[in-house]
Order: sequence, then structure tokens, then C-alpha cells
Amino acid sequence: MSGDNDKPVIPDPIRAGLAAGWRVTDCATLERDRALEADVAIVGSGAGGGVTAEILTRAGLSVIIVEEGALKSSSDFKMREADAYPALYQEAGARKTRDKGINILQGRTVGGSTTVNWTSSFRTPPATLAHWRKHHGLADYSEQALAPWFAQMERRLHIGPWDVPPNENNDLLKRGAAKLGIPTAGIRRNVQGCWNLGYCGMGCPTNAKQSMLVTTIPAALGDGAALLTHARAERLVLKGGRVDHLVVAALTADGLEPTGKLVTLRAKHYVVAGGAINSPALLLRSGAPDPHGLLGGRTFLHPTVISAGLFEQRVDGHAGAPQSIYSDHFLDSVPVGGPIGYKLEAPPLHPLLLSTTMAGFGQAHADQMRQFPHIHGLLALLRDGFHPEAAGGRVELSGHGAPVLDYPITPFIWDGVRRALLTMAEIQFAAGARSVTPVHEMAGSYTSWAQARQAIAALPYRTLLTRVVSAHVMGGCGMAADARGGVTDPRGRYRGVANLSVHDGSLFPTSIGANPQLSIYGVTARLATQLAADLGGKAAPPAATASIPIRAA
Repeated sequence: MSGDNDKPVIPDPIRAGLAAGWRVTDCATLERDRALEADVAIVGSGAGGGVTAEILTRAGLSVIIVEEGALKSSSDFKMREADAYPALYQEAGARKTRDKGINILQGRTVGGSTTVNWTSSFRTPPATLAHWRKHHGLADYSEQALAPWFAQMERRLHIGPWDVPPNENNDLLKRGAAKLGIPTAGIRRNVQGCWNLGYCGMGCPTNAKQSMLVTTIPAALGDGAALLTHARAERLVLKGGRVDHLVVAALTADGLEPTGKLVTLRAKHYVVAGGAINSPALLLRSGAPDPHGLLGGRTFLHPTVISAGLFEQRVDGHAGAPQSIYSDHFLDSVPVGGPIGYKLEAPPLHPLLLSTTMAGFGQAHADQMRQFPHIHGLLALLRDGFHPEAAGGRVELSGHGAPVLDYPITPFIWDGVRRALLTMAEIQFAAGARSVTPVHEMAGSYTSWAQARQAIAALPYRTLLTRVVSAHVMGGCGMAADARGGVTDPRGRYRGVANLSVHDGSLFPTSIGANPQLSIYGVTARLATQLAADLGGKAAPPAATASIPIRAA
């Protein structure tokens, strides 16, 4: 049934849960220090932390979830960039590498990046798993071994084909690639009852996106877990080869600074799931054992470059499912350890995100933005981590203990950037673009493929000249069978600390070569189930696939 003025009524599961008595503490409101105990303390509420919390609580273990960001809900998501980025992203969406050469989008809210991602869901590619087995000793990480865990999480999060015709932004990738004989395919999405709005990056206002915010976190809280928000995990205090307790700093309501109040958490076991960058940083602040100097190293980004095409017709890249078509041709056509390959996708285009990504300034920039409805975007995700010259970056600490990622872009990676920009321009011209502009400070707006091919090949490829971005951070606490190859073992246990696990994308010994959320879901479901058994939890059936209703009477 519809509400007043025939507008659909969208229930707010977060407000309903709070009213029903969920154990949620906004640490910004604390007036004194607190001490809490549980079977397991989980740092982070994103893909890894959310899945782990649900599985452990379902097994009968008491759980406390620590989240640096705020608890928001569909009632807070107004589809406005100016509101969303400061409220929902690390560093207001402006997190960068040490040299400012790469902009990094990561979530900072309950649900983590799953609350603000674009719903693209891929299983870990077989070539990636084969590389892990061969080079990192992860014998149990085969396609067959992980398939049941991926299937479980696909059921849980309604991951499946998106049968709606692609928006023009995605269809242009499909049409241009087809003219060149480049294969494309549809992207599976984790949605239920999706309204096809296109504003996924600002939080789903209809609860259709099956993020941790509306699936595993409510399930865990419904089973008795506790959640701390505006709560920054400062350090794990280690004694005798174990974590003795976790020190958590309460943050102000805007999340910008500590209030001075502390929460001390004591648990039988601790799970770090703050995401690559934040998880290694917490362990570095804690002085975690690192005899081989591996902690924070081999952090990967899928360095991403962008090409903007201008079309006669309206593209309206802000409207409709944000990513629904992709091509792996330029991954599959090169060997994993050869020249760096790249995945092609068509990202959503919103004014603030586009304007801060496009090169140029002044009148030229303003003229570009006036063409906003007619701009088409393509991006190329470069598959780092599989070659000695794409060994990723290193998470380090600033003088104040904040994480900083140093990520050098090598000539090997720049070669991939050049090839990717050429590929994207050719596809856009094949699709009928009037002009194509690679996002590079010295690039022009090219009106033919011949002109673009010559110009792109001749551009200088250096940091800050070429715009590089990332929304995928992996590694930094890499798994390996041998202690000399990874700080974590194949079960996600941190070496040298008996009661400490890592359950997020920082475990991955390379990048994935695909959007990583489903990789994190599947791997974490397996690790959390093993951990529940190790901690004496009761056997529990797989999580139900029921989720938040989209409309209510």
C-alpha cells in the first residue's frame, strides 16, 4: 500500500531495531570511560566485520562490534553528494596516497564500504586463486573449495544477474566494444527490489542494496551483539603473545577528533576487520609482531584511470544501475604475470565526483561540466600484485599514528595506464563519441580515434599529471603458508598473537583483479565459521536469505 500522496512507504530497519532495544552505543555521547567484555571483539563493520559478526553471534558467541563511523540509515540517505561524502567516507572522500597521486574512496560508516559501493559482485577469478596457490602456498584456496562459501553469501545477499536493460552509460561500453569485437558481459549485483536510481555511492535510500547495514549487522544485533559507533580502535595491548585488551577512543559526533573518553574491551578473541589501510595501521600502532617486516606491505589498489567521452545524445550517467556491464578481455588476453592487465567498467557520473576527478581548471573545466548530461565515463582497473614491478604500496603511520599509504607507480604500471587509455578511447569512438578526453592534465579533447591514438601514446605518464583513483584496497596483512611470506596464515590468524584474527580484504596476497566485495564475503564466511568452531560456538545453519522489506503498508 502507498502512503500519503501515493508515495511508497520505506521502512527504516535501523530505527526499528533501535526502538526494539538493539545494544548500540554512540560513543560521542559517553560522559565517562567504559569497560566492556565479550567472547569476541570485532574492529570494523564492513564486508569482513559484518559477515563475521553474524556468523559468530549465530553460533551463540557474545560479540562487540567497534565502528569508527556513525550509524546511518535509509532515512539519512538523501542522494546528495555534499551530505554523503563527509558523512560516509574516510576523510570525507578525499583520502589520498602519501604523494597525493591516487585518490582512494573507502567507507567510514556502519556497513563500511558496502554501504556506499556500487553493488558490483564477482567471485575471485580462477587465475587469481591459482596464483595464490602457486606463489603464496594457499593450497586450500581453490575455485572448488571456495565455491560453497561464495554460493552461501550470494544467497544471503541476493547476488544475481541484473536483468534490467543497462543505462546509456553502460550500454555505450557494450555497443562500442561489440563494434571492435571485444566481449562484454553483465555484472551481478547484490540488490533486492532495486529502484534503479543510480545513487548507490551515497547510501541506498530504499534499502535495496544488500549491504552489511541492512543484512548481517541487523542480524547480529538482533541476536544480541553490541555495536559501538564513533569508536576508533586505537591499539591492541599485547601481553605474553596474546591480546590482553583493546583500547577504543570515543570520537566527537562529527567523527573528527577524540572526546577524551576511552572504552576498554576485553575478549577471548579479537578480529581486525577495519579494511586494508586501517587494519594494518591498527596493528602497527599496537606493535604487533612483524619479524619479517611484512606488516603494511603489499597493499594493492587496482590503480584506476578514466576516459571521458562526449556524445551527441544525453548519457545521464547519474541515472540507473551504476555498473552493469564489464569487459575482462584485457585481463584474459594477457598472462597473469605478464604486462599488467585491466578490467573495463562504466562508473556512475555525479557532478561533484566528476568535477573533482576531471583534469583542468577555470573556463575549460567549466565548459566540460556544462556538458555533464552528455558525458560518458569509462574506467580501467589495473590488476596489481602479480608482477615484481607492481608490488603494491606500504601502509605506514604519520607522526600522530594515522595511516598513510605510500604507493609508488612504476613504469610497468604506467605502461598499463597508457594501454588502458588507448583502449577506452577506441571503444568510445566506436560507440559514436564526438570527442574523447583522457583524464590527464596535459591531454586535450580529441575528435577522432586517429588523433587520440597519436596523442595518448605521446603523453607523459607521471604522478599528478595522470589522474589515478581507487575504490578497492587490498593487502597489507597478506596471507601465506610460510611466515616469511605473510603476517597471517591461511586461516586468517595473525602470526605470533594467539587470539587475534584478520577478516577483511587486507588478507589478500595480491589484488583480486575484480571488484573485491564478494571475495571478502566468501573468504570471511569460511574463516568466521572455522573461528566459531575453534571458540566452541554451537553449529548453526547458513544465514537465512530473508532481508529488509522494501515497501510496507
